Amino acid sequence: MKNITDIIQELDLDKKILLDDVPNLDLYMDQVIQLFDNKFAKTDANEKVLTKTMINNYAKAKLLFPIKNKKYTKNHIILISLIYHLKGALSINDIKETLNGLNQRILDNNQLNIDDVYTSFLHLNEINLDKFKIDLQTSVENVNIELEQIDDEIKEYIEQLLLITSFVNMSNLYRSAAEKLVQDLIDKKE
Repeated sequence: MKNITDIIQELDLDKKILLDDVPNLDLYMDQVIQLFDNKFAKTDANEKVLTKTMINNYAKAKLLFPIKNKKYTKNHIILISLIYHLKGALSINDIKETLNGLNQRILDNNQLNIDDVYTSFLHLNEINLDKFKIDLQTSVENVNIELEQIDDEIKEYIEQLLLITSFVNMSNLYRSAAEKLVQDLIDKKE
């Protein structure tokens, strides 16, 4: 199996849209898509990061506060970035519940500075990425301890199998915790 450090580098996990990447002028949908494509470009050219259909679906599902004159503000782009990060683990309804308070505060011109919220989100992502790298290395070490009794002939396969199941298990645990927090938001509204 490849070295875990090589795998982490291949994942290119530090891609993100910074506040400095978002212009202080409103963008048309094609410009928003281009911004996301430039930042999150996949190696598979057929797989789109963000499409017009996705953005329209986010708007229809009310994941974003209303768009005016077919232009997207900096706040819209921040919300789309949050949606991009949430959609891998949460349902559209859960994302809507999660972002509803943020959207409402933006519409109400509440004392909420979305730039500060997004800066905190980016900072926590950096911390989580550092922790993730350490956790991956620890998982490899734990799997190797389990493999001490395994025949060398199938060791590499069993190592990958155990790492895959371990990573999926951790992902499921985190997703369950996130879903519980979303449910708490729903329960507080009712």
